[in-house]
Amino acid sequence: MRRRAWGTAVVLALLGGLAPVGAAGAAPPGSGPLPLERLFDNRAISDDARPGDADFDGSGASLSAPDLAAAGWTPGRTLGVEGARLALPDTRAGEPDNVRADGQWVRLRGRGDALALLVAGTGGAARGTGTVRYRDGSRSTYRLTAPDWRTGPLATKAVALPHVNTPDGQRAEKARLYVVTVPLARGREVASVRLPRAPGAADLHVFALSVRPLATGWTGTWSASTAGYAPVGPWADRTVRLVVHTSAGGPRVRIRLDNTFAGAPVRVGSASVAVRDAGARARGAPVALTFGGARGAEIPAGARVFSDPLRFAVPAGADLLVSFHLPGTVAAAPLHSQALQTSYVSEPGDHAADGSGAAYTSTVRVWPLLTGVDVAGGAGSVVLLGDSITDGVGSTPDTNRRWPDVLARRLLEEPGVPRHGVLNQGVSANRVVGDRYPGDGVSTDTGGVSALHRLDRDVLAQTSARTVVVFQGINDLRAGTPAAEVLDGLREIAARARARGLRVVAATLVPCAGEARCTAAVDAERSAVNAALRRGGAGFDAVLDFDAVLRDPQLPARLLPRYDSGDHLHPGDAGLAALAGAVPLEVLRG
Repeated sequence: MRRRAWGTAVVLALLGGLAPVGAAGAAPPGSGPLPLERLFDNRAISDDARPGDADFDGSGASLSAPDLAAAGWTPGRTLGVEGARLALPDTRAGEPDNVRADGQWVRLRGRGDALALLVAGTGGAARGTGTVRYRDGSRSTYRLTAPDWRTGPLATKAVALPHVNTPDGQRAEKARLYVVTVPLARGREVASVRLPRAPGAADLHVFALSVRPLATGWTGTWSASTAGYAPVGPWADRTVRLVVHTSAGGPRVRIRLDNTFAGAPVRVGSASVAVRDAGARARGAPVALTFGGARGAEIPAGARVFSDPLRFAVPAGADLLVSFHLPGTVAAAPLHSQALQTSYVSEPGDHAADGSGAAYTSTVRVWPLLTGVDVAGGAGSVVLLGDSITDGVGSTPDTNRRWPDVLARRLLEEPGVPRHGVLNQGVSANRVVGDRYPGDGVSTDTGGVSALHRLDRDVLAQTSARTVVVFQGINDLRAGTPAAEVLDGLREIAARARARGLRVVAATLVPCAGEARCTAAVDAERSAVNAALRRGGAGFDAVLDFDAVLRDPQLPARLLPRYDSGDHLHPGDAGLAALAGAVPLEVLRG
């Protein structure tokens, strides 16, 4: 029964398998596809003073317009969520602002890897199958689920609002909106989309949709997963200077800032990038970044922004300083907790342009807000999805000895191989099928939402992702999840990633006997997972046998002592180097 309960919680990104693409089909029936706003037939958003002006769910309940505005979700604003750009309905509270999906054809143009929809269900989770029609006349089908706006999982929501408006007054109850993405046929231009018909009592509401474009011309050189929303500082009128280590290099750069899991916008006053000299000191003057031509940006709750492309030579395998000024008070932030890298916070003031590190008098060992650095050109990115071993726990801090770092150096040094960017999406304490962080609110738990719940954001939406290596599952087993459930989760990851055109590689789980929670029963479950992976029963394109690399031949349930960091769970520097050295580079070719 646990499997069913978990399956209900991962409805955000059900794999939307492509149907066989046929010959040119007939034009959609009726008068032809219409813009989405021409189809709006439901009022979901009300002013708090006039809740009766909207009836989202058929019982008079609705979303609060002031709550949306407080989250930065204002009418007509374009938001970046899950790698897509979605324009909110440009309507006033009480006006039609969404369509109840019932097979309507919507006019839409674009090429990309996924269709993104801003949705919610009422009356329960709403499921359905729709159709995409391409300019060449071919079609594909997709399946999606819109979680319920009042009871759906917070771990996968795009934004959560603190109230629900009802005819009897406002209730202090979370309301949710979701962004769902489903695969498209790559290379074909979308002409129109048929919305699903949702059978049963639940209604599937669509507020916006768009094509998520491919990030052509860019390669991800560094990334970090948002692991939670945790207390910081508080920082008021401070500049944060983060140290990040590149993999691939390139002649232009852009950064990505994510306000994941937040309930309110965050303001960035200015930002810059520089090559690091030492400590917080730059090698040369930092170069200013812009956002839509402006010095700074407001990032709505749950959204992301990219800086404008900047002509700036990014060296491969080097430390960058990414600095941004926070003019307001920031007491909690989305962050990556196990940076294993010393970064810096300034005295009061905007010090993003400072080449000297003198103003940076405090240190932090987390990466807040910053989730990606991209360079122009390159061979695309390899994404490493994992837990604390991929995150680098057990390695020497401030030395870039995580196994993804060592792998990146191999790609740079070995002749005749593509210079892929290597993106480390490891989260310490993370699981395949269970959330550690609940997905909403301030928490000291930074184990993240499950790999299934973060797959779209942390893998499928990464810049120019070509291949994903999945090395995860031991934390599930240590928490009592059976091997069968972990394997089901790994199979779903493989299927969803392959549906987006990625090459998908699995790694076997390494031994951990001697650690308190790695009992003999856990080792038996680990062996079962590894056996299934080795015989090819999980749908991966290739398997890396990391277990065979690190285990002690005399005691196979334990790490070889020279590879053990000392806690019997995490490999040390030598063990992490052995993992990176065991990867045949040809398996990374997307």
